[in-house]
Amino acid sequence: MSITRKTFLNAAGVGSVILFLQACGGGSDDDGAPLPAPGPAPGPGPQQCGSSGGAVSGNHGHALVIPAAALDSPSAVTYDIRGNADHPHSVTFTPAQLQELKAGQSVTVLSTTNASHDHSVTATCA
Repeated sequence: MSITRKTFLNAAGVGSVILFLQACGGGSDDDGAPLPAPGPAPGPGPQQCGSSGGAVSGNHGHALVIPAAALDSPSAVTYDIRGNADHPHSVTFTPAQLQELKAGQSVTVLSTTNASHDHSVTATCA
């Protein structure tokens, strides 16, 4: 039986498609066990973090908002928490604390002193 070039290329093309489709399917790890199916893509994460009300000790109008983009800062970040209060305070988060927030943990920092007092501020990203 003689095979023509056209028949050979058609057969090779079908074989390549089959191999490609097999490569796109399941698979296994080194011990031959099937790999788990991929899960859903992660969501976009928090757009911002912060605290207000009960999350600021002795609060009288202060508020904190941390943009989610700041959670990857390689240096400390300071925020003014004045909010609706008649005087300012600021709080500073270290890069390690920002990573804790990014991981979903709560972080408590002490504000600067102004008007003879300071505030304990607990920030959370949800």
